[in-house]
Amino acid sequence: MCAVVWLRLLLLLVGVLGARGSPEDDETRQIYLQFNPGYASSSVNLLHTRAVGNGSTIHYVWSTIGAPTVLLIYTETQHSDLRVNWTKLLSPDPHGAITIEPADSVLYSTALTFTRIFEYKDVNNTANFTGTAEKYFYPPYDLSGFAWENANNTVNSSSFSFRLTGADESDPSGSFSNGSISFKVSAYDRAGRDASSPRLLHTANCTKLEFTISGVHPRGNNSRYALEMVTVEKKSGRKKVRSVRSIDDEYTPTIFEVIELLPDAPNASHALGYFQWKSVAYGSVGGSRSDALPCVVYEPQSMNETRPVPRIIQAFYGEQLSDHYNMEVLNVSYGIADGDFYEKNKFLGWSVLVGYGAPPRDSFSILVICIMAVVLGIPLVLLIVGAIVVSFMKKRVFSNYQPIN
Repeated sequence: MCAVVWLRLLLLLVGVLGARGSPEDDETRQIYLQFNPGYASSSVNLLHTRAVGNGSTIHYVWSTIGAPTVLLIYTETQHSDLRVNWTKLLSPDPHGAITIEPADSVLYSTALTFTRIFEYKDVNNTANFTGTAEKYFYPPYDLSGFAWENANNTVNSSSFSFRLTGADESDPSGSFSNGSISFKVSAYDRAGRDASSPRLLHTANCTKLEFTISGVHPRGNNSRYALEMVTVEKKSGRKKVRSVRSIDDEYTPTIFEVIELLPDAPNASHALGYFQWKSVAYGSVGGSRSDALPCVVYEPQSMNETRPVPRIIQAFYGEQLSDHYNMEVLNVSYGIADGDFYEKNKFLGWSVLVGYGAPPRDSFSILVICIMAVVLGIPLVLLIVGAIVVSFMKKRVFSNYQPIN
């Protein structure tokens, strides 16, 4: 009886562990890439990714006109399209330069802008970004003033990817003489898992961004970096940071935490956008475990009203921005106490998903399921064998029994 119960529990556990996460895992979309739609010049970068399918379209607008920015726009039709008024967009007043037609098909939108990179001298090797004295901070790199390469040269239609690469040519220290920062963007037409670390799980409803600092010369010893971002969300749904405990398996060993930045809107009548990443960056291109750099995210704070609004955000949200939307600032810092500093490899890589709907959820891999089945199955086998031996011994005892009379 005990063996039967144990077997049922084992089969139930394996079934639960192997179950698919959500219906979005089965969705597929057609991906279309456009570079500067309606504009013949390559002097600026605006890349439009359309993910079409399932009766809807997800528009991603990536641009380095000003600070690098992504707009995520979800429409409840497969026939919506992007319109860009280039004259207005490149003018001092870009309000309303980016629109979606038909306008009433837009069900949801959000934005993320990468505004500044902080570099600080971690004199005590504590990796405490917010606790470091101001005197140890170097002037931040303002990404809106960077010079950006022609991204059209990097567009890969087969992998649905492109790269935005820039450098601070005005930095007096010459830190970017042999280095750059980049944002590699990859879209997906179906669910899967990346081949590169940290092996993020994705669906067709998201894209991946890989942020890298490569070859940049640090401005002092013991340098660490942090990335500042600005988010946009409706006033009824401010952004919140959520930590999700993930499963430690062969994909990203030792990493137990997934971070999600998503709207705090429990009464929303539809799905919302999200940003998701594992709490790890890497100090090498290959992303080896030995070069893993834990990263820390800090709670979003309301953006100071004196700071300029990123240009692409102005262009899409227009004059209604301040009345209907919140803009918040958050930072992600990279490094661990007593760990290696940036100058060891002169490389930093961090990946994040930008998507709509339910964030992907990791489940146990087939390898881990098999290992657990074997581990849990050994006691079951021993139990069954023991039961057989005991039953056999009992029969033998009773078969040799001779009554006294």
